[in-house]
Amino acid sequence: MTPEEYRAFMMNTPRTGKLATVRADGRPHIAPIWFTMDGDDLIFSTWHESVKAANLLHDNRASLCVDDEKPPFAYAIVEGTVEIQTAPDPQEMLRWSTELAGRYMGKDQAEAYGKRNAHEGEYLLRLKPSKVIARTGIAD
Repeated sequence: MTPEEYRAFMMNTPRTGKLATVRADGRPHIAPIWFTMDGDDLIFSTWHESVKAANLLHDNRASLCVDDEKPPFAYAIVEGTVEIQTAPDPQEMLRWSTELAGRYMGKDQAEAYGKRNAHEGEYLLRLKPSKVIARTGIAD
């Protein structure tokens, strides 16, 4: 994919990402996430007691896979490091939570879900890509 195709693939359809992190004992962990983009960075949130939060506080490396399961198939794998805001600014958290909610739940539910998820204990995360592999037309 070109950079423009990659961005369109990531943003035009709300696909669930699969985030891979490393547990403290070295075992892999994969969790589904909702995400959006801020420039090249991927923005998502998680509850402070989640396995992915613990993993990323221990080792901030992560990979995210996003795919289209319909022919002719496509995918993007984003590798990088995650910046974690354990006590994000409430307005910033509300802004991103509302954007994520609108993207995945629809504009009509964005405000309600944004408020529901923008509370103390929710971490704001930013995956800063170091490598992107993106392919389309796999079955062509």
